[in-house]
Amino acid sequence: MMRILLAEDDAVAGRTLTAILTAQGHEVTAVDNGVDAWGVWQVARHRVVVSDWLMPAMDGIELCRRIRSQPPGPYTYFMMQTIRTGLSNFLEAMQAGVDDFITKPIVPEELTARLEVAVRILGLREELMTLEGLLAICSYCKRIRDTDGAWIPLERYVEARSAARFSHGVCEDCYDKYLKPQVDG
Repeated sequence: MMRILLAEDDAVAGRTLTAILTAQGHEVTAVDNGVDAWGVWQVARHRVVVSDWLMPAMDGIELCRRIRSQPPGPYTYFMMQTIRTGLSNFLEAMQAGVDDFITKPIVPEELTARLEVAVRILGLREELMTLEGLLAICSYCKRIRDTDGAWIPLERYVEARSAARFSHGVCEDCYDKYLKPQVDG
């Protein structure tokens, strides 16, 4: 289940999309223009936005640009829905920061599939942020505290979250400090 911000100025389309998304188990906040969507997003920072392109007050492209202009934080997956077709419209949306582009009328199964992609991308992004972010590491044994609070060996932590594999060796400093005295001794 995801919290989705839906921006759609057509009342019938908005109710239909809300019903589809709610039936799929999502929590939907629906607004009918870009200005209201921007205000809601600033407060709640929904992880997924499904926005119409053409709306009064602020269109979907401007809404996406504003979201993308914010300081880094949890990523927002932005799906643009529109009657516009053609490469130039697709490119304009992508250049504004849109993640996905779906043409109206919306087919529920297609929307479901695209939201599954959003879930995968958001999950991968969170994994990446974990790997790039700060890790709690024991100063003595060098174990890593995972998201469940368990302390696990560094090698196991990295191998479970990436394609990296470890091969062990000894650096020059540690050789001089630990092994050389044993060899010379």
